[in-house]
Amino acid sequence: YQGCMAQIFFFHFLGGAMLFFLSVMAYDRLVAISRPLHYGYHHEHSALCGAGGGCLVGGFIHSITQLALMLPLPFCGPNVLDNFYCDVPQVLRLACTDTSLLEFLMICNSGMLDVIWFLLLLTSYSVILVMLRFHSGQARRKAASTCITHIVVMSMVFIPSIYLYARPFTPFSMDKAVSISHTVMTPML
Repeated sequence: YQGCMAQIFFFHFLGGAMLFFLSVMAYDRLVAISRPLHYGYHHEHSALCGAGGGCLVGGFIHSITQLALMLPLPFCGPNVLDNFYCDVPQVLRLACTDTSLLEFLMICNSGMLDVIWFLLLLTSYSVILVMLRFHSGQARRKAASTCITHIVVMSMVFIPSIYLYARPFTPFSMDKAVSISHTVMTPML
C-alpha cells in the first residue's frame, strides 16, 4: 500500500512538473517571437530558477492533492491491479466504498487540467505561428520548426494523459497500451 502510494506521488509529481515545464517552454517561445527585446530579462538567472521552482511546486501541489484524496480510502479484498504500475484509476477500483465523488474530483484535478492546459498551449503556439508571418524567411522556418516540434511533443504527452484521466475510470482494453506509451515511450523520445 505504501509503495503504491509513493509510486503515485512521484508519478504525478514528475508528470505535473513536466506539464508546467512544457508551459514555461511555450511561454519562452512566445516571448522570444512576440517581444524579442524583453527576452533577455526572461533569461536572467533568477527568472529561470523561479520558473523551474514554480514547475516543481505545481507538480508537488498536484500530486499532494491526489494523495490527500486517496489516503483516507478503506481498502479490502483483492489487491491486484490490472496495470503495469500503480495509478489513480486502478487504485480507486480497489477501494471498499463508493468512489464516484472522488473519481469526479480526480477527473477535475488531472483530466480537465490536462484538457485546459493542452488547449491553452495549442492556442499559444497558434499565436506564435500567426506572428511568424511578419518575420524573414529563414527566421520563420527556424521558429516554425521549433514550434512544430514542441507541438508534437506536447501532443505525445497530453493526448495519452487526456485519454487516461479525462474520462470515467472504467477499464478499457486500450488502457494498458496507452499507459505504456504515456510512461515509457514518450519519456524515451
